[in-house]
Amino acid sequence: MSQPYNKFQEVSKKTIRTALVLIILLISSGTLFFWGHENYPLIDAFFMTIFTISTVGFEVSHPLSDIGKLFTSGLIMFSLGSLAWVGSSLARFFFDGELKNYLKTYRVDKKIIKLKDHTIIVGYGRNGEQAAMELQDSGVDFVVIEKRENVLARIREDESLLYIRGDATHEETLFQARIEHAKALIATTPNDADNVFVVLTARSINPGLKIISRASEMESITKLRRAGATNVIMPERIGGQRMAKLVTQPDVVEFVEYILLQKSNDVSLEEISCTNMATHFVNKQLKTLQAKDKSGINIIGIKISGAKYVFNPDPELTLSRGDQLFVIGSPIQIKEFRNLLENQK
Repeated sequence: MSQPYNKFQEVSKKTIRTALVLIILLISSGTLFFWGHENYPLIDAFFMTIFTISTVGFEVSHPLSDIGKLFTSGLIMFSLGSLAWVGSSLARFFFDGELKNYLKTYRVDKKIIKLKDHTIIVGYGRNGEQAAMELQDSGVDFVVIEKRENVLARIREDESLLYIRGDATHEETLFQARIEHAKALIATTPNDADNVFVVLTARSINPGLKIISRASEMESITKLRRAGATNVIMPERIGGQRMAKLVTQPDVVEFVEYILLQKSNDVSLEEISCTNMATHFVNKQLKTLQAKDKSGINIIGIKISGAKYVFNPDPELTLSRGDQLFVIGSPIQIKEFRNLLENQK
């Protein structure tokens, strides 16, 4: 369960325990006093205590001594204060949003425990929010880890977001996000030291996890890679390069952005794994696919066995199931090519 839910449970249990202790204390002390000091029969002592606490105003069944009157007055005032505290706690629970937050957190926790092959986003600043939007548009399941309460309030406004309130540098928080079942983690916090610790912890828990981390300083790139980051991104550096390219090669930048970043039904650049490639294509030349003729897509690059990148690959290049193909075309053309690639004759 997430920290907000655990925290809520702890607060709720504490409030309930305190309320029960107060009620038992009031009833037992009143009953014992009226029975032992005022010589009331036990049942009358209990009855006297109940209507004194409830302040319903019944007539006293037996005359009280001066001490009895003082005790009864104190019992009334103490019970009024106690009941007012319990009532205010319940009112805050129902009317100040605590109940709503509890219910949403409960629903979120139920969804999180079912996640598998999902992505974990650490931090929901500008970079984290943008990453969440991209994953959401791509239909990828993800959960956000955030510790700032003001940011969490913004996250809760979106009913579709799954989140955990906590510090991702702690192992228990990562386990709450089911890191052992995740396929990727994106560390977006502006603090490089925190990112290094998150990457190091995540890598030790899930050795096969793909980890993308943000870096603010150049010297942090090496540290993050040593800690286990698969890729390290410097948003400020990328932003500066993009601005410079817009001066020197503006049309190239806009063309690439149109393909990669814009949501278009006309063209898309995608990577296609050869893992499920049909047997009759294995160890055959790239031209055997006849990709352009049969589907209309263009193969603009290939990653050979997860290591070497080849741009504008030679048609004579031999394919294997460890390769990744980079293709450009319309969504329909890409779908047709996938079917072509994986169709077993």
